[in-house]
Amino acid sequence: MLSDNSVIPVGVRFMMLSALGFSLMSACVKLASARGIPLMEIVAARALVSLAISYADVHRKGLSPWGHNRVLLFARGAVGTFALVCFYYAVTTLPLAESTLIQYTHPVFTALLALIFLGERVNGATLVCIGLSILGLLLIVQPGMLNGGSAQLPSFSVFAALLGALGSSVAYVLVRRLSREEDTSVIIMYFPLVALPVSLLLPGDSFIMLDGQALLLLLMVGVFTQVGQWGMTHAMRTELAAKASAYSYVQVIFAAILGWLVFGDLPNTATWLGGTLIIGGALFNMLRR
Repeated sequence: MLSDNSVIPVGVRFMMLSALGFSLMSACVKLASARGIPLMEIVAARALVSLAISYADVHRKGLSPWGHNRVLLFARGAVGTFALVCFYYAVTTLPLAESTLIQYTHPVFTALLALIFLGERVNGATLVCIGLSILGLLLIVQPGMLNGGSAQLPSFSVFAALLGALGSSVAYVLVRRLSREEDTSVIIMYFPLVALPVSLLLPGDSFIMLDGQALLLLLMVGVFTQVGQWGMTHAMRTELAAKASAYSYVQVIFAAILGWLVFGDLPNTATWLGGTLIIGGALFNMLRR
Protein backbone atom coordinates (compact mmCIF):
# COMPACT_ATOMS: atom_id res chain seq x y z
CA MET A 1 0.00 0.00 0.00
CA LEU A 2 1.11 3.54 -0.72
CA SER A 3 1.51 5.72 2.37
CA ASP A 4 0.26 9.27 2.75
CA ASN A 5 3.47 10.19 4.64
CA SER A 6 4.91 11.83 1.53
CA VAL A 7 5.30 15.27 0.06
CA ILE A 8 3.13 14.11 -2.88
CA PRO A 9 -0.36 12.95 -1.76
CA VAL A 10 -1.24 9.36 -2.64
CA GLY A 11 -4.17 10.43 -4.84
CA VAL A 12 -1.89 12.68 -6.89
CA ARG A 13 0.59 9.83 -7.34
CA PHE A 14 -2.20 7.59 -8.60
CA MET A 15 -3.31 10.27 -11.08
CA MET A 16 0.24 10.76 -12.35
CA LEU A 17 0.51 6.98 -12.81
CA SER A 18 -2.75 7.14 -14.77
CA ALA A 19 -1.40 9.94 -16.98
CA LEU A 20 1.78 7.97 -17.66
CA GLY A 21 -0.24 4.85 -18.50
CA PHE A 22 -2.43 6.67 -21.01
CA SER A 23 0.61 8.39 -22.56
CA LEU A 24 2.41 5.07 -23.01
CA MET A 25 -0.78 3.64 -24.50
CA SER A 26 -0.86 6.44 -27.09
CA ALA A 27 2.81 5.88 -27.92
CA CYS A 28 2.17 2.15 -28.44
CA VAL A 29 -0.78 2.94 -30.72
CA LYS A 30 1.42 5.23 -32.82
CA LEU A 31 4.22 2.63 -32.95
CA ALA A 32 1.75 -0.10 -33.95
CA SER A 33 0.39 2.06 -36.75
CA ALA A 34 3.92 2.79 -37.94
CA ARG A 35 4.43 -0.98 -38.28
CA GLY A 36 1.49 -1.10 -40.71
CA ILE A 37 -1.10 -2.52 -38.30
CA PRO A 38 -4.57 -1.30 -39.39
CA LEU A 39 -6.41 1.08 -37.06
CA MET A 40 -9.35 -1.26 -36.43
CA GLU A 41 -6.99 -4.13 -35.59
CA ILE A 42 -5.44 -1.94 -32.90
CA VAL A 43 -8.93 -1.11 -31.58
CA ALA A 44 -9.86 -4.81 -31.59
CA ALA A 45 -6.74 -5.77 -29.65
CA ARG A 46 -7.32 -3.07 -27.05
CA ALA A 47 -10.99 -4.12 -26.71
CA LEU A 48 -10.09 -7.81 -26.35
CA VAL A 49 -7.66 -7.17 -23.48
CA SER A 50 -10.09 -4.76 -21.77
CA LEU A 51 -13.02 -7.19 -22.16
CA ALA A 52 -11.09 -10.04 -20.55
CA ILE A 53 -10.03 -7.90 -17.57
CA SER A 54 -13.45 -6.25 -17.19
CA TYR A 55 -15.36 -9.54 -17.36
CA ALA A 56 -13.07 -11.03 -14.72
CA ASP A 57 -13.87 -8.07 -12.45
CA VAL A 58 -17.63 -8.37 -13.02
CA HIS A 59 -17.47 -12.14 -12.38
CA ARG A 60 -15.47 -11.58 -9.19
CA LYS A 61 -18.21 -9.28 -7.88
CA GLY A 62 -20.93 -11.78 -8.79
CA LEU A 63 -22.76 -9.29 -11.02
CA SER A 64 -24.81 -9.83 -14.15
CA PRO A 65 -22.69 -8.53 -17.05
CA TRP A 66 -25.79 -7.21 -18.84
CA GLY A 67 -26.81 -4.61 -16.23
CA HIS A 68 -30.27 -3.05 -15.93
CA ASN A 69 -30.52 -0.07 -18.31
CA ARG A 70 -29.20 -1.89 -21.38
CA VAL A 71 -30.16 0.85 -23.83
CA LEU A 72 -28.06 3.49 -22.07
CA LEU A 73 -25.27 0.96 -21.41
CA PHE A 74 -25.13 0.11 -25.11
CA ALA A 75 -25.18 3.83 -25.97
CA ARG A 76 -22.25 4.40 -23.60
CA GLY A 77 -20.34 1.56 -25.28
CA ALA A 78 -21.15 2.79 -28.80
CA VAL A 79 -20.18 6.40 -28.06
CA GLY A 80 -16.99 5.27 -26.32
CA THR A 81 -16.08 3.14 -29.33
CA PHE A 82 -16.65 6.06 -31.70
CA ALA A 83 -14.50 8.34 -29.51
CA LEU A 84 -11.73 5.73 -29.32
CA VAL A 85 -11.56 5.24 -33.09
CA CYS A 86 -11.39 9.01 -33.61
CA PHE A 87 -8.72 9.44 -30.93
CA TYR A 88 -6.59 6.58 -32.24
CA TYR A 89 -6.78 8.02 -35.75
CA ALA A 90 -5.65 11.39 -34.42
CA VAL A 91 -2.79 9.77 -32.48
CA THR A 92 -1.55 7.96 -35.58
CA THR A 93 -1.67 11.06 -37.83
CA LEU A 94 -0.71 13.89 -35.45
CA PRO A 95 2.24 14.44 -33.10
CA LEU A 96 1.55 12.94 -29.65
CA ALA A 97 1.53 16.27 -27.80
CA GLU A 98 -0.88 17.93 -30.23
CA SER A 99 -3.32 15.01 -30.34
CA THR A 100 -3.32 14.84 -26.53
CA LEU A 101 -3.88 18.58 -26.15
CA ILE A 102 -6.83 18.62 -28.55
CA GLN A 103 -8.36 15.73 -26.59
CA TYR A 104 -8.24 17.95 -23.50
CA THR A 105 -10.82 20.29 -25.01
CA HIS A 106 -13.40 17.79 -23.73
CA PRO A 107 -14.38 19.94 -20.67
CA VAL A 108 -15.94 22.41 -23.12
CA PHE A 109 -18.16 19.73 -24.66
CA THR A 110 -18.93 18.20 -21.26
CA ALA A 111 -20.13 21.54 -19.87
CA LEU A 112 -22.42 22.14 -22.84
CA LEU A 113 -23.80 18.59 -22.79
CA ALA A 114 -24.36 18.73 -19.03
CA LEU A 115 -26.30 21.98 -19.56
CA ILE A 116 -28.50 20.41 -22.24
CA PHE A 117 -29.08 16.92 -20.82
CA LEU A 118 -28.48 17.23 -17.06
CA GLY A 119 -29.71 20.79 -16.54
CA GLU A 120 -26.40 21.89 -14.95
CA ARG A 121 -25.70 25.62 -14.99
CA VAL A 122 -22.76 27.00 -17.00
CA ASN A 123 -21.04 29.47 -14.68
CA GLY A 124 -18.53 32.22 -15.38
CA ALA A 125 -15.50 29.99 -14.79
CA THR A 126 -16.81 27.52 -17.38
CA LEU A 127 -17.27 30.33 -19.90
CA VAL A 128 -13.65 31.41 -19.32
CA CYS A 129 -12.61 27.79 -19.87
CA ILE A 130 -14.54 27.62 -23.15
CA GLY A 131 -13.02 30.87 -24.43
CA LEU A 132 -9.44 29.92 -23.53
CA SER A 133 -9.88 26.43 -25.01
CA ILE A 134 -11.08 27.81 -28.34
CA LEU A 135 -8.20 30.30 -28.50
CA GLY A 136 -5.69 27.62 -27.53
CA LEU A 137 -7.07 25.23 -30.13
CA LEU A 138 -6.73 27.89 -32.84
CA LEU A 139 -3.07 28.41 -31.91
CA ILE A 140 -2.33 24.68 -32.06
CA VAL A 141 -4.17 24.08 -35.33
CA GLN A 142 -2.94 27.29 -37.00
CA PRO A 143 0.55 27.96 -35.57
CA GLY A 144 1.13 30.42 -38.43
CA MET A 145 -1.09 32.86 -36.51
CA LEU A 146 1.97 33.78 -34.42
CA ASN A 147 4.32 34.63 -37.27
CA GLY A 148 2.07 35.22 -40.26
CA GLY A 149 2.97 31.85 -41.80
CA SER A 150 0.62 29.29 -43.29
CA ALA A 151 1.71 26.16 -41.40
CA GLN A 152 -1.14 24.11 -39.99
CA LEU A 153 -2.01 20.63 -38.79
CA PRO A 154 -3.93 18.25 -41.10
CA SER A 155 -7.56 19.39 -40.99
CA PHE A 156 -9.14 15.93 -41.04
CA SER A 157 -6.90 14.69 -38.23
CA VAL A 158 -7.80 17.72 -36.10
CA PHE A 159 -11.48 17.14 -36.87
CA ALA A 160 -11.13 13.50 -35.80
CA ALA A 161 -9.43 14.57 -32.55
CA LEU A 162 -12.26 17.02 -31.81
CA LEU A 163 -14.87 14.34 -32.55
CA GLY A 164 -12.99 12.08 -30.14
CA ALA A 165 -13.13 14.79 -27.46
CA LEU A 166 -16.86 15.26 -28.12
CA GLY A 167 -17.44 11.52 -27.92
CA SER A 168 -15.53 11.32 -24.65
CA SER A 169 -17.74 14.07 -23.23
CA VAL A 170 -20.94 12.29 -24.29
CA ALA A 171 -19.63 9.07 -22.75
CA TYR A 172 -18.80 10.93 -19.53
CA VAL A 173 -22.32 12.38 -19.28
CA LEU A 174 -23.80 8.91 -19.90
CA VAL A 175 -21.56 7.39 -17.22
CA ARG A 176 -22.74 10.01 -14.72
CA ARG A 177 -26.34 9.14 -15.56
CA LEU A 178 -25.73 5.37 -15.41
CA SER A 179 -23.83 5.60 -12.11
CA ARG A 180 -27.14 6.18 -10.35
CA GLU A 181 -28.29 2.62 -11.07
CA GLU A 182 -25.40 0.53 -12.45
CA ASP A 183 -22.20 -0.86 -10.94
CA THR A 184 -19.04 0.82 -12.23
CA SER A 185 -17.58 -2.51 -13.41
CA VAL A 186 -20.62 -3.19 -15.61
CA ILE A 187 -20.45 0.30 -17.12
CA ILE A 188 -16.75 -0.18 -17.90
CA MET A 189 -17.31 -3.62 -19.44
CA TYR A 190 -19.90 -2.38 -21.94
CA PHE A 191 -17.24 -0.35 -23.75
CA PRO A 192 -15.12 -3.33 -24.95
CA LEU A 193 -18.31 -5.41 -25.26
CA VAL A 194 -19.40 -3.03 -28.04
CA ALA A 195 -15.96 -2.05 -29.34
CA LEU A 196 -14.78 -5.59 -30.10
CA PRO A 197 -17.55 -6.64 -32.53
CA VAL A 198 -17.65 -3.16 -34.09
CA SER A 199 -13.90 -3.25 -34.79
CA LEU A 200 -14.26 -6.69 -36.38
CA LEU A 201 -17.25 -5.77 -38.56
CA LEU A 202 -16.48 -2.21 -39.71
CA PRO A 203 -14.97 -1.93 -43.19
CA GLY A 204 -11.34 -0.91 -43.41
CA ASP A 205 -7.91 -2.32 -44.14
CA SER A 206 -7.77 -6.10 -43.77
CA PHE A 207 -6.22 -7.41 -40.57
CA ILE A 208 -2.63 -8.58 -40.97
CA MET A 209 -0.65 -11.45 -39.47
CA LEU A 210 1.40 -10.22 -36.54
CA ASP A 211 4.93 -11.05 -35.51
CA GLY A 212 6.11 -11.21 -31.90
CA GLN A 213 6.95 -7.51 -31.61
CA ALA A 214 3.61 -6.44 -33.11
CA LEU A 215 1.72 -8.73 -30.73
CA LEU A 216 3.66 -7.27 -27.80
CA LEU A 217 2.81 -3.72 -28.91
CA LEU A 218 -0.91 -4.51 -29.12
CA LEU A 219 -0.79 -6.26 -25.75
CA MET A 220 0.87 -3.17 -24.27
CA VAL A 221 -1.91 -0.96 -25.69
CA GLY A 222 -4.41 -2.93 -23.62
CA VAL A 223 -2.19 -3.20 -20.54
CA PHE A 224 -1.27 0.50 -20.41
CA THR A 225 -4.95 1.40 -20.90
CA GLN A 226 -5.83 -0.67 -17.82
CA VAL A 227 -2.97 0.96 -15.88
CA GLY A 228 -4.38 4.38 -16.79
CA GLN A 229 -7.92 3.44 -15.78
CA TRP A 230 -6.75 1.75 -12.56
CA GLY A 231 -4.71 4.77 -11.54
CA MET A 232 -7.56 7.17 -12.29
CA THR A 233 -10.08 5.09 -10.33
CA HIS A 234 -7.84 4.93 -7.26
CA ALA A 235 -6.99 8.64 -7.54
CA MET A 236 -10.69 9.55 -7.43
CA ARG A 237 -11.18 7.32 -4.39
CA THR A 238 -8.29 8.76 -2.37
CA GLU A 239 -8.32 12.44 -3.35
CA LEU A 240 -10.82 15.21 -3.97
CA ALA A 241 -11.99 14.82 -7.58
CA ALA A 242 -11.05 18.37 -8.60
CA LYS A 243 -7.57 18.12 -7.09
CA ALA A 244 -6.85 14.70 -8.57
CA SER A 245 -8.21 15.66 -12.01
CA ALA A 246 -6.02 18.75 -12.08
CA TYR A 247 -2.93 16.53 -12.08
CA SER A 248 -4.19 14.47 -15.03
CA TYR A 249 -2.89 17.25 -17.27
CA VAL A 250 0.65 16.04 -16.65
CA GLN A 251 -0.26 13.58 -19.43
CA VAL A 252 0.48 16.38 -21.91
CA ILE A 253 4.04 16.62 -20.56
CA PHE A 254 4.50 12.83 -20.75
CA ALA A 255 3.13 12.86 -24.31
CA ALA A 256 5.51 15.66 -25.34
CA ILE A 257 8.50 13.81 -23.85
CA LEU A 258 7.55 10.50 -25.49
CA GLY A 259 6.85 12.25 -28.79
CA TRP A 260 10.32 13.79 -28.70
CA LEU A 261 12.24 10.70 -27.51
CA VAL A 262 10.44 8.07 -29.59
CA PHE A 263 9.23 9.92 -32.69
CA GLY A 264 11.43 13.02 -32.83
CA ASP A 265 8.41 15.36 -32.59
CA LEU A 266 9.26 18.52 -30.66
CA PRO A 267 6.26 20.78 -29.98
CA ASN A 268 6.60 24.31 -31.36
CA THR A 269 5.97 27.59 -29.57
CA ALA A 270 2.36 27.78 -30.75
CA THR A 271 1.63 24.32 -29.33
CA TRP A 272 3.06 25.26 -25.92
CA LEU A 273 1.10 28.53 -25.84
CA GLY A 274 -2.11 26.90 -27.04
CA GLY A 275 -1.67 24.06 -24.57
CA THR A 276 -1.14 26.52 -21.75
CA LEU A 277 -4.43 28.25 -22.61
CA ILE A 278 -6.38 24.98 -22.84
CA ILE A 279 -4.97 23.52 -19.62
CA GLY A 280 -5.10 26.86 -17.81
CA GLY A 281 -8.76 27.32 -18.70
CA ALA A 282 -9.65 23.79 -17.61
CA LEU A 283 -7.78 24.13 -14.31
CA PHE A 284 -9.36 27.53 -13.62
CA ASN A 285 -12.82 26.06 -14.21
CA MET A 286 -12.07 22.99 -12.10
CA LEU A 287 -10.56 24.79 -9.12
CA ARG A 288 -13.18 27.58 -9.11
CA ARG A 289 -15.87 24.90 -8.84
